[in-house]
Amino acid sequence: MIGRAWGRLLGGRSVQPGPSQPGLKRRMGPFSLTRRILAINVLAIALLGGGMLYLDRYERGLIVTELAALRTQADIFAAALSEGAVLDSPGEDPVLAAALAQQMTRRLVEPTRIRARLFGTDGNLIADSRVLGQGITVHQLPPPSDTSSNFGIANLLDGLASLLRARDHYPDYAEHWPQHAADYPEVENALDGRGGQSVRANASGGLVLSVTAPVRRYKEVLGAVLLSVGSADLERQVRSVRFDILRIFLAVLGVTILLSLYLAGTIARPVRRLAEAAEQVRRGQGRQVAIPDFTHRRDEIGELSGALAEMTGALWRRMDAIERFAADVAHEIKNPLTSVRSAVETATRLNDPAQQKKLLTIILDDVQRLDRLISDISDASRLDAEMSRLERAPVPLARMLEMLVDVYRTTARDDDGRIEFVAAENGSSAPARVSRDDLMVSGMEGRLVQVFRNLIANALSFNPPGGTIRIVGDRGGDTVVVTIEDDGPGIPDAKLVAIFDRFYTERPAGEKFGTHSGLGLSISKQIVEAHGGTIVAENRRDAAGRVIGARFIVRLPQAGRDAGHGGSGHGGSRSTRTPS
Repeated sequence: MIGRAWGRLLGGRSVQPGPSQPGLKRRMGPFSLTRRILAINVLAIALLGGGMLYLDRYERGLIVTELAALRTQADIFAAALSEGAVLDSPGEDPVLAAALAQQMTRRLVEPTRIRARLFGTDGNLIADSRVLGQGITVHQLPPPSDTSSNFGIANLLDGLASLLRARDHYPDYAEHWPQHAADYPEVENALDGRGGQSVRANASGGLVLSVTAPVRRYKEVLGAVLLSVGSADLERQVRSVRFDILRIFLAVLGVTILLSLYLAGTIARPVRRLAEAAEQVRRGQGRQVAIPDFTHRRDEIGELSGALAEMTGALWRRMDAIERFAADVAHEIKNPLTSVRSAVETATRLNDPAQQKKLLTIILDDVQRLDRLISDISDASRLDAEMSRLERAPVPLARMLEMLVDVYRTTARDDDGRIEFVAAENGSSAPARVSRDDLMVSGMEGRLVQVFRNLIANALSFNPPGGTIRIVGDRGGDTVVVTIEDDGPGIPDAKLVAIFDRFYTERPAGEKFGTHSGLGLSISKQIVEAHGGTIVAENRRDAAGRVIGARFIVRLPQAGRDAGHGGSGHGGSRSTRTPS
């Protein structure tokens, strides 16, 4: 029952708890709000940090810079060899001396990690900086291996980066023996008088950068210089950049995780506490369940906390009203049923037809009373749901009240007295037939007709013979005020509020018992409050202070100015002076 009421308050379906239904924490599963906040924030940082692995553009820039530096050195090498390794005799063609070229080639590259090779015009290798005399070849040793944790991280970064590196377009570097210019297209270009360059991938996964320059003497090409260098220095620079980005990434990641946990703590944990409290209420844990109060936060969580607390309070008020209503209904139905049972039991023991007929009349009256009572109870129970789905439309109160007055005038008996409708305009009160545009409210016309029919019927039941019932319509600020007055005995001062309680009855002298159910004024109050208005009762007094009648005042928001006045939808915890 509590689960259904909570579901209705939330405006959706209620889920009934059962032995097989999982708990709140189990239903959340792995997709809690904290995990989602962490995942989203960390994912954004991870994508940003992943960019450190993809440094192809930076690497290409380093390659271009390295090739430009190699070209400058190749031009210097070619010029030096042209001046120092060429034999130039008068009357003879200049000749490139192989021995001098070999010595100069080794000397020029000693302070660097560059490898220099010199090819003759026939394409054969003349000099190689890594070949000593007697055919001894010098192999450059790799740098000493790093066993520190940085080396492991570097290998990891390099491995990840290798998945992203686009090196498929680099041709493989192959070195044949004996070497020939035909193995290197850029060397052939240099022998034709044009420089060249190339980037190749070696077997170890690195790069080999090569630049060539022609060796000229008096514009005659005597050979070609090939300078090449590995990518070890270049890769160290890229790795250094990756380490710097990694440090920044780890720092930002740490800050992001801390801020995400803080954000989750300020959002997820309060929401979880509110959800757990709501779950306890839904499972019927009793009124001892306290909704956590976060209203001091002055944010959406605070608004949610306040709304849930108000909703829970409304739930318990609704439950109390339902219980009171059920108890009142049981009491009101029990009385006529007891009377019917007593009459039936007595009738079975009597043989006098006149007495039996009298008892049958009593039974008929009680059955009719039960029928009226059940009809009014059914109307009151449907009213809650109907008012919660209230669809507003313009309602001309003046025309409605005129119609009701005409109906009662037509059906009134001679001793019912007079009934009149007065429209008060600009502070003056005079009988008038108002236009349809005056006294306009917004609401459900059928239910408002029910309110004023109940009030007029109530006034008629207490009005003395020859008395007058006055209905006054007026405007006060943004509200429309309708006053219904009678010349009856008035209302006991202690009962001015109690007359709106359910099943409260105070019958006029001489009225037959059970004529009314005691729900009319309660239903009227519930309808008026659902329209965002109020209804009150007071006594009319003369100059000497004597009660000369009763007055009911209904205030409703004027049409177009009642936004947000939806009423509670459950204001029917009041009832009637006259059982209407």
